Amino acid sequence: MDCAGCVPRKPWDIPFVAEPREVSALRRIMRLHLGFWGLHEITEAAQLCVTELVSNVITHVGAGTPTTLAVSMNGTYLRIEVQDPDTRALPTLLQAGADSEGGRGMALVDATADRWGVQLYPNRKITWCELSTRLNSPDGHSGGAPVARAGAMLGLYGAASSPGSSGLSALSVAAAQEAAINVIADLLHWLQAHGHDVDEAMDRAQMRFEVDVAGGEDSLA
Repeated sequence: MDCAGCVPRKPWDIPFVAEPREVSALRRIMRLHLGFWGLHEITEAAQLCVTELVSNVITHVGAGTPTTLAVSMNGTYLRIEVQDPDTRALPTLLQAGADSEGGRGMALVDATADRWGVQLYPNRKITWCELSTRLNSPDGHSGGAPVARAGAMLGLYGAASSPGSSGLSALSVAAAQEAAINVIADLLHWLQAHGHDVDEAMDRAQMRFEVDVAGGEDSLA
């Protein structure tokens, strides 16, 4: 696979005690990790799923239960797992009324996630859900053809600045950012050398970028 623009997304997990006060900390951790992974578009959905899965443990298994949050990639889906030691209290999808105080947790997960389920083991259970990331591979990128083209170009710059490397995949985030700046600067030099107005080119590029971003937001609405 061409790894230009790849983002390593290694599985991680964190043990905690299921208490209401832990939920906000877990949401922050989720936001931080998804930011590192470049999955900003699904952060809110992932945070909601974490909130409801953990709250389900607190409500139906009990506050103070030793619990683990695990996050990984399953293909191009983000997989969120919450593990607890109670194999009897199984999550149930209820048709909660508008004025119901309970029963909404798994309904929210069902409405937010692309799929969810429960895995039972002799001494524990795992309640999981998965969210589509729109990535082109587990370590790939989102953003379509423009991002793919930019990733390929940055890969060439990375290989040129670090002979013997495999391209952008071998670069740190800081080095990749520097490579991107070098790409832009070199293109501006090329335009100027060929008699083009650099400021006009920058304005046109900015306008095209804003149109593309607005179009992407509309498609996600």
